[in-house]
Amino acid sequence: MNFQQLRSIREASRRGFNLTEVANVLFTSQPGVSRQIRELEEELGVDIFERNGKRLTGLTEPGKGILPIIERLLLEAENLHQAGSEYSDQTKGTLAIATTHTQARYVLPKVVQQFRQAFPEVRIALQQSSPEHIAEWVMSGKADIGIATEGLSQFKDLVSFPCYEWNHVIVVPEGHPLLRKETLTLEDLANYPLITYDVGFTGRGHIDAAFLDAGLRTDIVLTAMDSDVIQQYVALGLGVGIVASMAIETNRTNGLRTIAADHLFTPNVTRLAVRRGAYLRTYTYDFIRQFAPALSKEDIRKAIADADNN
Repeated sequence: MNFQQLRSIREASRRGFNLTEVANVLFTSQPGVSRQIRELEEELGVDIFERNGKRLTGLTEPGKGILPIIERLLLEAENLHQAGSEYSDQTKGTLAIATTHTQARYVLPKVVQQFRQAFPEVRIALQQSSPEHIAEWVMSGKADIGIATEGLSQFKDLVSFPCYEWNHVIVVPEGHPLLRKETLTLEDLANYPLITYDVGFTGRGHIDAAFLDAGLRTDIVLTAMDSDVIQQYVALGLGVGIVASMAIETNRTNGLRTIAADHLFTPNVTRLAVRRGAYLRTYTYDFIRQFAPALSKEDIRKAIADADNN
């Protein structure tokens, strides 16, 4: 039994049993992956995967029991490596952070700057994507920390912490009729073409839910992941923008005006997630505490330990 065999099993499950993708991820060949899987099955004396000819189609019942054990073995191997690095040099390493564009652009710069002052020899790898991909990267170990508004609390292999609340705001060009409204309503907004985030990004679910609950149909003419892009198209007169409040605080230019929308949409909660059972290095705890000062190192450790025991 070796780690390459274990990784082949794990990645085959993660990649929908597509051995070509597994080979690409593990930087090997498809026949090599097949051989690693077969050798481990022969050693254990059971079939881990169901097959249709040479193609893997799913996990067998024994495979469903074996896969979590493989996941734990690989996680502990990674934890052992992290622990060794921690004790050999506590101030050097790489901190991989997966997050959304909005967090990376508007929230993280100050935190990263403070962190770098405390740990100048730690390299930061900032990866930006959708909440779903962020969760996948943290669960697979490609990222140490995931930060997003939507979705992170839905994955059983992650431990997530609420960090802060924020609201959406309405963005319109100077002179727009909505600026004359004493109290803006959802009905007022529904009368205009809207520009906001892609589904699954930056609190979009709360926006859709508000209009749905009010029985209102919307004309969302353009969506984007990037708050700056949304505001650019609002400035061009394509529609009324709905963006995250933090995207406005440092960007009140381009002839745009904002209207509070706290009363229209449910507040959003940004969450930070780490992998269940992961060994976190000292500087990782420090980064988390800088991002969410209300969390103590003991709070984080206890949450990870409690999740691992459930």
